[in-house]
Amino acid sequence: MSNNRAALRYAKAVLSLSEDQKISEETYANMQLIAGTIADSDELQMVLESTLIKSEVKKNALLAIFKDKINAISTKLIDLLIENKRLADFESVASQYISLYDSLMGKENAVVTTAVPLTDALNKQVLAKVKELTGKEALLNSVVNPDIIGGFILRVGDIQYDASIANKLSVLKRQFSA
Repeated sequence: MSNNRAALRYAKAVLSLSEDQKISEETYANMQLIAGTIADSDELQMVLESTLIKSEVKKNALLAIFKDKINAISTKLIDLLIENKRLADFESVASQYISLYDSLMGKENAVVTTAVPLTDALNKQVLAKVKELTGKEALLNSVVNPDIIGGFILRVGDIQYDASIANKLSVLKRQFSA
């Protein structure tokens, strides 16, 4: 399991260094590529987390995968994570960097959970509501969970608004059992 506090520290350091060199946007694209590649590959995740595979083999694998696709800062991050025995946290570091960069650019991550997929019109309405509430642009991630029966659950940062039918039924159940 990755250590989010450590990942956040590495991500802050990479963002600071990227800003100093005025390549934070390029590094952002690198981190999106890295996070997506690792998330999409169970085999790569297993290699990075394995204690049996030598660090040099892991490094060579990553450099082969991302050859000519990532900048020097991202490559140095691989070396630093290997040196500190934190390579298993690589995906978390990349994800934390993405979040930090989005926040720096005034974008907020929002997750909306619905029982059925959202239409484009509803997506636009949700994004407009998030901008109205937070004053920031939002990146919307849609999650489909039939267990909520209907309605939606909106999570923006540390705020969660639960307007699901399952939640309303749960509230009614508690009121009747009291």
